[in-house]
Amino acid sequence: MNPRSNSYYTATLNQESDYPTLQGQVSVDVVIIGGGFTGVATAVELAERGLKVAIVEANKIGWGASGRNGGQVTGSLSGDEAMRGQMRKRLGDEVDDFIWHLRWRGHQIIENRVAKYNIACDLKQGHLHAAMKPAHMTELRAAHDEAVRRGMGDQVTLLDQADMRQHLDSPLYLGALKNTRNLHLHPLNLCLGEARAAASLGALIYENTEVLEIVHGARPAVVTALGRIDAKQVMLAGDVYHKLEPKQLKGKIFPAMGGIVTTAPLGDLARELNPQDLAVYDCRFVLDYYRMTADGRLLFGGGANYSGKDSRDIAGELLPCIERTFPRLKGVNIDFQWSCAMGIVVNRIPQLGKLSDNVWYCQGYSGHGIATSHIMGQIMAEALTGTLESFDTFAGCSHIKVPMGDVFGNPMLAVGMWYYGLLEKLR
Repeated sequence: MNPRSNSYYTATLNQESDYPTLQGQVSVDVVIIGGGFTGVATAVELAERGLKVAIVEANKIGWGASGRNGGQVTGSLSGDEAMRGQMRKRLGDEVDDFIWHLRWRGHQIIENRVAKYNIACDLKQGHLHAAMKPAHMTELRAAHDEAVRRGMGDQVTLLDQADMRQHLDSPLYLGALKNTRNLHLHPLNLCLGEARAAASLGALIYENTEVLEIVHGARPAVVTALGRIDAKQVMLAGDVYHKLEPKQLKGKIFPAMGGIVTTAPLGDLARELNPQDLAVYDCRFVLDYYRMTADGRLLFGGGANYSGKDSRDIAGELLPCIERTFPRLKGVNIDFQWSCAMGIVVNRIPQLGKLSDNVWYCQGYSGHGIATSHIMGQIMAEALTGTLESFDTFAGCSHIKVPMGDVFGNPMLAVGMWYYGLLEKLR
């Protein structure tokens, strides 16, 4: 077992989880490996459908990226253009509508679940996609027009540089797309709240229970150090945190380390810097993202380390970015700093598939995990109960598998990010 990260989220969780370690033998309909958003969201969906479900988590519920991320729930889909190209073969002219509605499906799932199970997770509406150069404004204008065309005119506003002064006390931006449909929240409290919801519906949850082996066959199972769970179906939802099934999965997903910090409480200054309490990220490919916490701190993340290794000084790397964004915060104290391992897929399309007839996997959200994991949780629950339409649309996508992925995968991503960084400078 590894302890939780020393994050702001850990310090402010509502109720720590205390699920047992698996000991002995258990039988269920579906066993899910991984207690992050994908596993927990799928478990809620399945339990609501009346299935007997078990979750096995090597550490604690929400221990990985699900409990460490930036807390923004946006309609951005990583890999949407690649999706459009590959899914057009299956969906034809409906592909654009499919992707558009997919963008907002996670929001609805999260809002409904928070209301239904009374989950306290600081859920708020409002987001700015901020432009730092004229080319960004061109992109935002196109996104605004598309949203208006699709009936979201009352939820999106295109801001110019003068408008930005009413939203952020920052010199950086030429404008932004304001979106009141997008959300921000405390992700660890959401994940833990959803786990409690699943447990209330009869789901079995085991923490500090590493899966050592998946047994395939007519009656699959997962084997741990002290126990075994037999099931009708197994779902692997560990994203980048496991080494299971290397023959089929190795070389398909790679870790990128994101750094996040949280300042000391800012008092009245928090409202002066961000008077409408909006989440923000900019238009760059490798972007900064931030928002105010419920107790008036700035939570700020940025960059990404594609070596797969943690940064040694996250605060030292991000404090200059904070000071550039908000000059009034020069020298601000940093109370928390932590890293977040994101599962990166080369073409950025989430990976859904089957390892055998009754063993499934779902992974790879490339930095857009909160909304996407809930969408995929619903799609996986549908598939596990016999409705395969959306699952097949994703499972039919081709993915690059990098030979000797442990050796070449992260260097290849680093080169790719260098290339995109160069393109950004030329825009």
